[in-house]
Amino acid sequence: MRILVTGADGQLGRDVARVCAEAGDEVTPVGRDRLDITDRAAVHAAVAALRPDAVINCAAHTAVDACESEEERAHLINGLAVRWLAEAVDTHRSHLVQISTDYVFDGTLDRPYHEWDTVNPTSAYGRSKLAGETEAAALGSRAATVRTSWVCGEHGNNMVATVLRLIGERDHLSFVNDQIGNPTFTADLAVALREVALERRSGIHHLTNTGPVSWYEFVREIVSAAGRDPSMVSPITTADLDPPRPAPRPANSVLDNAVWRLAGHKPLRHHSEPLAELVARLTG
Repeated sequence: MRILVTGADGQLGRDVARVCAEAGDEVTPVGRDRLDITDRAAVHAAVAALRPDAVINCAAHTAVDACESEEERAHLINGLAVRWLAEAVDTHRSHLVQISTDYVFDGTLDRPYHEWDTVNPTSAYGRSKLAGETEAAALGSRAATVRTSWVCGEHGNNMVATVLRLIGERDHLSFVNDQIGNPTFTADLAVALREVALERRSGIHHLTNTGPVSWYEFVREIVSAAGRDPSMVSPITTADLDPPRPAPRPANSVLDNAVWRLAGHKPLRHHSEPLAELVARLTG
């Protein structure tokens, strides 16, 4: 395939570009310095010049708390810019793979969220990503939206990198035990995203590694994988956070990968496997 990867300087974009290149695709990875997706003319020009078979959009404003005070900017990057990509993809008969998030849900459901559940974002970030879903959906069968959660990779700021830094600075850590989700690793997610593009899948997909945990449980796993005593981590509630976070977090972020499973695809690995691999790379 000929693939355009936007947001290619981020943790997911870098792994998507690598996976596609290793599979033999002709990949054009662009970060913001090469393509500002909020610039409609630039987006149209890039897609017209490259004529990609697929555009995998990994570009996003992902600073969840910052989005609360920058909601217009969040909607520009996460919402309106997807319209420009969709227009260009429509003109040149390409396929769009748009990345979305568990934050489109309010987190109140008592079971994992599947693709047909009602969305109800409670944060500016979630609202902006839902706007992007709407723009991608306008392409019909020439677009797929992939919702994921708790993303971690080798090349970015994420929970694994943060915890590995903190255990070198502190003897004790506290993390919330009343928010649950599926940690998802870019090395695995990137492979699935390429498959979505290759098969020109449409509609909404949930793609996460398996094994739901609370943040507290996940941090204990990270600490253990790094060879430290997990008892150094204590549980707290979201209400105990001081200072409180500006953006509300879904209490339940667990995504049921129902479409992927029902279509006959093998689930992504249990998160403990890629976690061990990532910790080894980051500490080796």
